[in-house]
Amino acid sequence: MSELITAELVDLDLSAETKDAAARALAERMVAAGRVTDLAGFLADVAAREAQMPTGLDGGIGIPHCRSTHVTEPTLAFGRSAAGIDFGAPDGPADLIFLIAAPAGGDADHLSILSTLARQLMDEAFTGALRSATESERTAALIRGDEAPGEPAREQTEPEPAAETADMATAAPEPPAETSAAPADQPAPADQPTPAPFRIVAVTSCPTGIAHTYMAAESLEQAGKAAGVEVAVETQGSAGFQRLDPQLVADADGVIFAHDVEVRDKERFAGKPTVDVGVKAGIGRAADLIAEVRRKAALGEGSAPARAAAPMDKDAEPGDGFATRLRKWLMTGVSYMVPFVAAGGLLIALAFAIGGYTINKAPSVADHFLWTESTSWAALLFQIGTVAFGFLVPVLAGFIAYGMADRPGLVPGFVGGAIALTVNAGFLGGLIAGLLAGAVVMAIQRVRIPAPLRGIMPVVVIPLLSSVVVGFLMFLVVGKPIAALQKGLTDWLSGLTGANAVILGALLGLMMCFDLGGPLNKVAYAFAVGGLANPNAGSLKVMAAVMAAGMVPPLAMALATTVRGRLFTKAERENGKAAWVLGASFITEGAIPFAAADPLRVIPSAMAGGAVTGALSMAFGCTLRAPHGGIFVVPLIGQPLLYLLAIAAGTGVSTALVILLKGLRKRPDTRPADSPAPDGAGVTVAA
Repeated sequence: MSELITAELVDLDLSAETKDAAARALAERMVAAGRVTDLAGFLADVAAREAQMPTGLDGGIGIPHCRSTHVTEPTLAFGRSAAGIDFGAPDGPADLIFLIAAPAGGDADHLSILSTLARQLMDEAFTGALRSATESERTAALIRGDEAPGEPAREQTEPEPAAETADMATAAPEPPAETSAAPADQPAPADQPTPAPFRIVAVTSCPTGIAHTYMAAESLEQAGKAAGVEVAVETQGSAGFQRLDPQLVADADGVIFAHDVEVRDKERFAGKPTVDVGVKAGIGRAADLIAEVRRKAALGEGSAPARAAAPMDKDAEPGDGFATRLRKWLMTGVSYMVPFVAAGGLLIALAFAIGGYTINKAPSVADHFLWTESTSWAALLFQIGTVAFGFLVPVLAGFIAYGMADRPGLVPGFVGGAIALTVNAGFLGGLIAGLLAGAVVMAIQRVRIPAPLRGIMPVVVIPLLSSVVVGFLMFLVVGKPIAALQKGLTDWLSGLTGANAVILGALLGLMMCFDLGGPLNKVAYAFAVGGLANPNAGSLKVMAAVMAAGMVPPLAMALATTVRGRLFTKAERENGKAAWVLGASFITEGAIPFAAADPLRVIPSAMAGGAVTGALSMAFGCTLRAPHGGIFVVPLIGQPLLYLLAIAAGTGVSTALVILLKGLRKRPDTRPADSPAPDGAGVTVAA
């Protein structure tokens, strides 16, 4: 196992002024050391991780890090900036920058070393030694744990210096423990037993599981010692995790979750006073979190029994605005709805292809089915697809409520979605029903319930009360107005002609290509799919425009890498080959590697082509009954040749623009074609 960091990976005079430039400077040292194989690809992975959450920490520390297929072995590069670099920390720029690179399948030994480093970053003696170091070799030794920081404050403590030096890989100074233990040295009155300390169990985790996970654990442990509280932390990181002892959990007085990904086996902690925050809060506000848990315990508050976390609401911070949370809730519903859309929609489309457009009038195959007749098979496909499609609105509503209120939201959400279909409120009704169900369940969960009744709340009480309330609202209050709005929207789509249809097509094309499978893309797609529940000429045109525009970005990137390959890195040219298939299959996400590496050139180009395709598809009057499939469902498209022409036109526009924009950047004549652009284009600016 080679050393995690060497003197060649240390830059004590880092001159970069931005976080992207700093990442590039340190990554170039990794490339020179043979530990990173593709600079542009690696920087794109670093930038994608940075976009999830800024990696700046209080105390002047920046820790950009990622897992990447372009990393050969776990590696660390260190840079020290005199001017400071903004990594998004609340207290200002960072002067100590650690670029952590882990391979996609990093070994446990190296990842364990990285986790130890993350804990050391919470030690002021360690960071102080790095700020005063004058030699790269000694700096690397400090980071590896081969040398002790030599903090003066350690001379005041009792442990032997030799023991401290030998245990540098895992040790952090613990003066708070001595401070909190001091009162215990005083004899307690004979008639008063020594009170048991307050006990907290905590779980920390972050998307990469390398740095923030372990830094939050160290911060919580140190804050616990300072407060005289016993804190036991379970780090669910990349190096694996060992579950806390069940008895330790059972004896705990409170729980802290500091996480940005789902806490595994969360039900172990049910019923205890709980503070649930993002992982960065565990680093920067550890003392406040401990105080909050103690306050909740004093008030007798506890979490709902066996409450599981919603899959798309994991990274919500207490400071997230309503709009951010609303987007996550809606995306939860859409993500669970899409498989029903794909299965049901494609089956219906195949049924029309085999049996013609009158197959919807065929009798039930349960009563009439002839094995040798194609129309019977077409009717079977249509009726299966119709059943699958019938779940679309209830699933949307149910999982929106799930995203808001966890599993207790499922029952009222599904009930509200089914009622939306009953009153003809359609897709919009399901959307509103899901939000209502989630809000009602969240309101019920806020009511203080006696401990003996908590066990039946999620199983009996919450489903019963919330279903009654949501049913009342959907049947008697909001259902009919939403149904009227849905009918008006349907009629408007049916009557779209001329300029109005073209403008709508262009707008949908822009939405499909802006974030390449992200929230805005999904909104446009969900709007189109919602119209298929009650298809008419207008909604079928919308579906055709949306799918056509969504095919453009990956196809354009594939064509651009073929026509002007020298403008792209070797990795991008390889991605371009796969993008042909992804684009043809209507998988817009096929363009994400290109957008992540060069967003300012790729995304505007993709949006321009998507707008052209969407507008042309609407102008040509193309229709589509299948919600997915790409070119493989072209036989099911109205005006198929014009439809392909619209896709080709948009692809051509996007290709021409991305080639033009990439060609305008300044590039040294001596630069090999496979090397990345020198102007920072290989790093996303998203943060």
